[in-house]
Amino acid sequence: MKSKIDFAVGGQALIEGILMRSPNFNVVAVRDPQGEIIQKSDQYQNLTRRIKLLNIPILRGVINMLEMMLIGTKALNFSSLISLSEKPQHDEFKDQKVTLLGNLSVFFSLAFGLGLAILLFKFVPLWITDTLSHQWKLIDQNYLIYNLLDGVIKTILFVAYIALMSQLPDIKRVFRYHGAEHKSIMAYEKGLELTVENARAQTRFHPRCGTSFILIVFLISVFVFTLIPRNPDFLINFGLRLSLLPLIAGISYEFLKMSAKLPDNFLLSCVATPGLLMQRLTTQEPDDQMLEVALTSLKTALAKEAELNTDPL
Repeated sequence: MKSKIDFAVGGQALIEGILMRSPNFNVVAVRDPQGEIIQKSDQYQNLTRRIKLLNIPILRGVINMLEMMLIGTKALNFSSLISLSEKPQHDEFKDQKVTLLGNLSVFFSLAFGLGLAILLFKFVPLWITDTLSHQWKLIDQNYLIYNLLDGVIKTILFVAYIALMSQLPDIKRVFRYHGAEHKSIMAYEKGLELTVENARAQTRFHPRCGTSFILIVFLISVFVFTLIPRNPDFLINFGLRLSLLPLIAGISYEFLKMSAKLPDNFLLSCVATPGLLMQRLTTQEPDDQMLEVALTSLKTALAKEAELNTDPL
């Protein structure tokens, strides 16, 4: 029996769990140390669906990115709490505890993650590029080469960072859950019955993955920055690039969305291919228990949508 495909579903790998996002619900499923799958569901509709004026190209990408960061961080904190708990807990107690950790924990998690990303993938590559430009006139006098070098260094650092993190046992498990998320969504998008057997047979590479989004951001940034005059002062140049990140993220979101809708388009495929290749690092083959968690989260989201009798269009 095939499942009915009514709308797109997105997800995120967590600590021993999965977050699934449907048009009206965020559902987290986490396996606790006792082997039980704990779920937490929140009814939520994207700002761009609630406020139609915000659902315009580029702006909707920026809003979606910020929402996903906030929702994802909250889900990650919840999964950490459940996966590390030593004793079974009632859902009510868990929700209270998450609330007590609350906004402060989410704020510091987001601040740390953003700060680290800006340092590693914005400040350091630009500083290296700027230093090299003082040594070689070709780089200093050709702004396209300057930005290409900056983009190459960012990509190398990002790949090296992911490769290094993937060697850590805990991160490797998250990457396996990432594979489970993709396989489950692929089974849903093909209209298959949502069973472990059907999900297991699917590819772990998905064109709408956040990994693809990050690499597209790197690529788009090369062209956007080339259109903006370079300021000779490093800090001003760095600040200008930071201020353009929302624009670049919005453009990248539209590219990713189009590449998922038009998989046979040659230009869009060229842009999306590096992200799909990168998923060989950021996803790993899951076991059946991981697939069970992902499918539990996905089926709960779909069931709640059916109960709501929503029309996502």
